[in-house]
Amino acid sequence: MDSIDRQIITLLQKNARSSISDISAQVNLSIPATSDRIRKIEAAGIITQYTAIVNAAALNQKLTAMMFVSLEKPRFSDNFIAFVNTQDEILECHYLAGDFDYLMKIVTESTETLENLLRSIKSVPGIQKTQTIVTLCTVKKLHSVVPHEPE
Repeated sequence: MDSIDRQIITLLQKNARSSISDISAQVNLSIPATSDRIRKIEAAGIITQYTAIVNAAALNQKLTAMMFVSLEKPRFSDNFIAFVNTQDEILECHYLAGDFDYLMKIVTESTETLENLLRSIKSVPGIQKTQTIVTLCTVKKLHSVVPHEPE
């Protein structure tokens, strides 16, 4: 991957609906060369999908929280993960090293809907403890990694 590929990725991150002709003009390549580079970037698994980024507040999803979860024993993991995958309000779930087993990013309507989700989570077999942190505001939000020059 060279600097032109990184430019193409950056342009697609800003607007995945940009036309190949617009992208090719910005990176000073022909349309076929730009199209070929995009296909190669996709085939290499660097770009894994294109998606619409939805404004949560416009859908009345105004509360963001981070929730740490500890399980009693590792054997409860599969059941917990199955539960997490049924909950649309849980946007991310990360397996951790440290005091807690998982960290989840939750976006929901209100403290009441967060409380309902917390009750559901605590009813999953094997949950030992949780810790919830409510976000007051988001100061930075990127939707994917930024391509950098290799060091």
